[in-house]
Amino acid sequence: MDVQHPPLNLHIIPYLAPGHLIPLCNIATLFAARGHHVTVITTPSYAQILRKSSPSLHLHVVDFPAREAGLPDGVELMSASNDHETARKFHYATMLLRVPITRFVEQHPPDCIVADFLYPWVHDVAHNLRIPRLAFNGFSLFTVAAMESVGSNPALDSDGGPFVIPDFPHHISLCSRPPKTIAAFMGRLLETEMKSDGLIVNNFAEFDGEEYIQHYEKSKAHKAWHLGPGCLAAKSGEERGEKSVVSEEECVSWLNSKQEKSVVYVCFGSMCRFPDKQLYEMACGLEEAGHNFVWVVPEKKGKEEESEEEKEKWLPKGFEERNKEKGLIIRGWAPQLLILGHPAVGAFLTHCGWNSTLEAVTAGVPMLTWPVLGDQFYNEKLVTEVRGVGVEVGATEWREIGYGEREKLVTSDCIQKAVRRLMDGGDEAEQIRRRAKEFADKAKQSLDDGGSSYNNLTALIAHLTHLRDSR
Repeated sequence: MDVQHPPLNLHIIPYLAPGHLIPLCNIATLFAARGHHVTVITTPSYAQILRKSSPSLHLHVVDFPAREAGLPDGVELMSASNDHETARKFHYATMLLRVPITRFVEQHPPDCIVADFLYPWVHDVAHNLRIPRLAFNGFSLFTVAAMESVGSNPALDSDGGPFVIPDFPHHISLCSRPPKTIAAFMGRLLETEMKSDGLIVNNFAEFDGEEYIQHYEKSKAHKAWHLGPGCLAAKSGEERGEKSVVSEEECVSWLNSKQEKSVVYVCFGSMCRFPDKQLYEMACGLEEAGHNFVWVVPEKKGKEEESEEEKEKWLPKGFEERNKEKGLIIRGWAPQLLILGHPAVGAFLTHCGWNSTLEAVTAGVPMLTWPVLGDQFYNEKLVTEVRGVGVEVGATEWREIGYGEREKLVTSDCIQKAVRRLMDGGDEAEQIRRRAKEFADKAKQSLDDGGSSYNNLTALIAHLTHLRDSR
């Protein structure tokens, strides 16, 4: 911290979902490590997690209005939303947080507010109090720029098939259009985000690339601050989001028994629930590929009390017995950073959620990409076509939500071919691994003294200090 200036007072307002809260709070710890006073405004369940994982952050806790939104008492975690109606109620509840959060900010005005873009009302609060506001959306800048290019082009109709992203640095073709309702919702949020004093990006500049930073800042006249990867700011072994259902010792022991780069890690985040038919195809594909695997299955599938008849709806008969040496199935939440960081892991079959993507990049693990919704189809293109650190499995159905039946199945044949493409060796696989290793090294360097993210944080602190001192 610059001793010539008193520390900044920052209020952090993360959205109540692990994929949003974890990276923003990790970045918040970077400000705290420079000696600034950082207060995270959150709810009781997340406060318990943050007290363990981020002791350098101050917390202000507001009650989660579950009952007012028609949810059961005690429901605070978005992962409890397994249907469209519950998800709608959860989001409505988060909007009700405006009243207690506004009251706190008015009584304790900070030097700057950093808020998730899913809270567009924060713009009015900050504007009325004349407090600088930085936005956070948890996307890569490549994806933000892609969303802007797609959403601002009236020639693109969401009902069409494959299309090329217009006015873009690279020729990027997407298999389908984002759902109309989601595109419209996202467009409104991004419009409000552009009114902020800047965008905090959970990425390092080298992975987004200078061409996309320039494209965004020139076309939108909006400043982007690359401060990540947030996952590298996390304490080793910290509890992230929810408690793991397996011990770290169990995971490490199993992985230690496998050869280097011989294991495929399979995980689709906290918000994706595949139907039985798709899980069955996934199991067949993994078995046909013939490689070791760690497969994380949402906890509502494969519970220990599940009967063999129920289990066979999503697992081929005898699957677990045949693969007891090759496969480890984790039912529920898994210690992902630990798994990705183990030398036995050679590929990550992922939904391309940005946190998972960035965690794979920082670990140097190539990806098998299977996007489902939201920003994931854009992230896939950054991973596979632009940076060349992964291969596509072949998912083409862009969904509004992560659960429910699918119109299109990704077949076992597509899955096993993609796994073998990365895991069987060969020139292409070796080049992908080399690039993955190079970006992992750049990710770590970015947060070191003199690295790109370190320097960006220094410049942002100076900018915010100047704004405060000139008020």
